[in-house]
Amino acid sequence: MSRDIRNIAIIAHVDHGKTTLIDNLMKQSGMFRDNQKVAERVMDSGDLEKERGITILAKPTSIQWKDTRINIIDTPGHADFGGEVERVLHMADGVILLTDAAEGPMPQTKFVLGKALKQGLKPIVIINKIDRPDGRPEEVVDEVFDLFVSLDANDDQLDFPIMYASGRDGWCVDDLSKPRDNLYPLLDLVLDHVAPPNVEEGKPFAMLATLLDSDPFLGRCLTGRVLHGSAKVNETVKAIDLDGNVVENGRLTKLMMFDGTDRVPVTEVNAGDIICIAGLTDATVSNTICAPSVSVPLQSTPIDPATMSINITVNDSPFAGKEGSKVTSTMIRDRLMAEAEVNVAITYAESDGKDAFEIGGRGELQLGVLIEQMRREGFEMTVSRPKVVFKEENGERLEPIEEVTIDVDSEYSSGVVDSMNRRKGEMQDMRESGAGKQRIVFLAPSRGLIGYQSKFMTDTRGTGVMNRVFHSYAPYKGEVGQRRNGALISMDTGMAVAYAIFNLQDRGSMFIGHQTQVYEGMIVGEHSRENDLEINVLKGKKLTNMRASGTDDAVNLTPPRKMSLEDMMAYINDDELLEVTPQSLRLRKFHLCPHERKKASRAAG
Repeated sequence: MSRDIRNIAIIAHVDHGKTTLIDNLMKQSGMFRDNQKVAERVMDSGDLEKERGITILAKPTSIQWKDTRINIIDTPGHADFGGEVERVLHMADGVILLTDAAEGPMPQTKFVLGKALKQGLKPIVIINKIDRPDGRPEEVVDEVFDLFVSLDANDDQLDFPIMYASGRDGWCVDDLSKPRDNLYPLLDLVLDHVAPPNVEEGKPFAMLATLLDSDPFLGRCLTGRVLHGSAKVNETVKAIDLDGNVVENGRLTKLMMFDGTDRVPVTEVNAGDIICIAGLTDATVSNTICAPSVSVPLQSTPIDPATMSINITVNDSPFAGKEGSKVTSTMIRDRLMAEAEVNVAITYAESDGKDAFEIGGRGELQLGVLIEQMRREGFEMTVSRPKVVFKEENGERLEPIEEVTIDVDSEYSSGVVDSMNRRKGEMQDMRESGAGKQRIVFLAPSRGLIGYQSKFMTDTRGTGVMNRVFHSYAPYKGEVGQRRNGALISMDTGMAVAYAIFNLQDRGSMFIGHQTQVYEGMIVGEHSRENDLEINVLKGKKLTNMRASGTDDAVNLTPPRKMSLEDMMAYINDDELLEVTPQSLRLRKFHLCPHERKKASRAAG
């Protein structure tokens, strides 16, 4: 059976076209009926994945090609979800490295390729989006080769096949002069270039749990690859951790394999298969699920530590409970504990009073995705400013450092360099990347990058592209300033009116519009100066029966400044909170009453 299997992972930087390519591979391999309606980016099954156009969870699929089962694993391209990629590569015997024909190798390309090469996987390189008008395939191939060399690829890995493709249009060729009809050349290359699973005959059953998710009918489901042996439904197994300690004993109540995007129940699985099992309650990612006679765990990548954390507490604003159905700390606690159980990339801790919960993750996007999922489920909560997770080593305080790659028009490069210097960023490289653009690489502390995205977009007039990836821990770099402008704070509770906002517009930019409900202590805008300012956005026009010249001018409001959930999390200072409800996102001061704010600032000294 295993001789007719190929296991491959598709790796690439975010938005280089992995999921779209898999769509067309599935269609052209005959996975769908001719009359079957298939959604675009079928592998991005979550609501947030569809809306944002990014892959958040790694997911396996399977297609049949010339009597061979090809298991394909779609991986996230964003650095915040890099933990998924590292583990998923253990299930693959080969990788397809996808690179944009215009952008070339990006930070996440380097990150995931480095992991694949370390595991000894032989890549197939595809230059995708070849139909882009600014495409430069020949230069990109050279850049990819340079990247392989810099990552210490061996001779076998350096001898990689190159193909050119348009995943969206569904064709792939090894020479641009050939007809561009379909993806069959790529499927044939996978059969020729990727080795079948290396199976050790006669050994007892053992598989490495790589992905964990929850199914409403089956409970906890562990996905992984059977490395040796075979297993049948209802057989007794045990789970052991990386140190060989027994986590639990149990039975395989359900065995499933992948057929397209569906899980299909089977009665028996063999070495080389990528499978999903149910029936274990404590086993988790990186555990070995094996026959009772096995005592040595399979090698696995330890889960990377969280580099950023937020505090989540109950919503105690004057508007608490008006929009959400899940508002108590017990409900929030149960939800976060359930998330920590299936999402191994986040950490969970409670305060002494059990009323605040510290959630750690790999970055703002990962934490923002969790909060967005919770608000859609009806939760209300308040969220603190993200803070980085420091660690102590030999008495020295270390902080996470990120490699930041910025592509920017040359005219804006000096402003970007100045901003990064203020955030303790150290420039590593600066080069022309064609078409009047420059690529600048920095090493910068994660602390300094919190909230920088919106300023970066302003500095580059929306034309810059910034990519970040975790680099290492390094000694503490010193103080990094927070937001420089103060907040405009509502001094009363009620409905904001256009007349008041119009007269306050010269004080700064507004976050609210006409008839927005506000409360005392809520942040309604950004002050044009460095200090906080309390303003009255409820003050209506005094009406009399006398007419006066100049007082009846039309009220023209500047549209309010809109921010996403991640932008708001990054925007707030240490004395501020983000109130999250199913329908609203509101910025507020930690202390709503002005007297308490003064008392707290005096105490802080």
